[in-house]
Amino acid sequence: MSARGARGRASYGRSRAEVFGGAVAGVDEGGAAARAGLAPGDLIVEAGGFPLDDELDWRWHADGASVRVMLSDGRTLTLEREAGEPWGLTFADPLFDGIHTCANDCEFCFMAQLPEGMRPSLYLRDDDFRLSFLQGNFITLTNLRDRDVRRICEQALSPLYVSLHSVEPEVRERLVGCRNDRALERFDELVEGGVELHVQIVLVPGVNDGEHLERSLTWLAEREGVVSVGVVPVGRTQFQTAIERSYEDAVDAAAVIARAAPWQAAMAERDGVAWVYLADEFYLNAEAAVPPAEHYAGFPQYENGIGMVRAFEDGWAEALACDEAAVDKPRALVTGSLFAPVLRRLVPDAQVLSVRNRFFGGNVSVAGLLTGTDIIQAINAHGGHRYAIPDSVLNVDGVTLDDMTPEQIARETEVSVAVVESSPAGLA
Repeated sequence: MSARGARGRASYGRSRAEVFGGAVAGVDEGGAAARAGLAPGDLIVEAGGFPLDDELDWRWHADGASVRVMLSDGRTLTLEREAGEPWGLTFADPLFDGIHTCANDCEFCFMAQLPEGMRPSLYLRDDDFRLSFLQGNFITLTNLRDRDVRRICEQALSPLYVSLHSVEPEVRERLVGCRNDRALERFDELVEGGVELHVQIVLVPGVNDGEHLERSLTWLAEREGVVSVGVVPVGRTQFQTAIERSYEDAVDAAAVIARAAPWQAAMAERDGVAWVYLADEFYLNAEAAVPPAEHYAGFPQYENGIGMVRAFEDGWAEALACDEAAVDKPRALVTGSLFAPVLRRLVPDAQVLSVRNRFFGGNVSVAGLLTGTDIIQAINAHGGHRYAIPDSVLNVDGVTLDDMTPEQIARETEVSVAVVESSPAGLA
């Protein structure tokens, strides 16, 4: 599982369902489900005679004008709808059977680098193809069963997001910690089945970079279903000792940019897109120019931290052109140490508070991984009265990684704290 997920995705805290079936959370008044007699709290275990593992199964087996469902209490109901009418129900969870978890032992796994004492959901390492399709979570393919592959292809669950890291067996064994895994075989089965794949390579210095990266890109370029390849630097916290460095050094970061450039040019010539995209950290650490928006071809790996700086810079320029970029200058802008120089350059008249991530340490520098504790410490050291924190530091429940709310941060610092959207619009 990648640690570079997007705010707004569900934060799951369970790996197995206590009861199987789809729990109905809501029913639209007068809708097809209500007309059939379904009510919130009902548990649908079959649709059209087929057991349901998740909401995707429901969509597949309930694709017609009518569907007969069986409930956990033994009742059967027939739902009927008009052409174009939705079924008029929502489920409490899209996964009825719990989450497929990760069985790998990746030496760079960010979840394994977390300290003790955090909320349980943060330690759950999902490796579930359904969350890959629904939310863009990266999966390793090592736990896919034959029936999973058949289902993915049959139900056209495409695109999927795959963490591959390397195509060399010995390198994969070191990185993934799974001997004789079938991920590459599964990869080919999916591509041959018409599934499009967005690939992630977490780059570890001296392990899968350099010529190893070349071999991986060569292998991937031979497969038509590979839509994009995102290369991101390994994240390391102070709670591990296996990885001593990443690509914070300008020379190391520049070497990755130079390695990718010929591939980007060749693939742009062949397919019209750069195809292999580098995380923003490489350009920022190398003090190199971030590519233009055209380079990112629709930003296929935006949520993986690829192209965010370019999108922000262009959005800010657009806001300036429309006279909408009037930052509330008395309010200091809180951000991570990675993005702080960019924000200072774009908004030279504003106060920018760069928060060092003392909680995780290592090379963790993005705003989305800041804790309330570190923000409080930085504000108290900086002084002032009004601050704006980006919404990316909060989860869907409105709390930071260490379970603090903006109100708690305000009380601890005795300052005014506003939450703003992590975009140019949020600053305007």
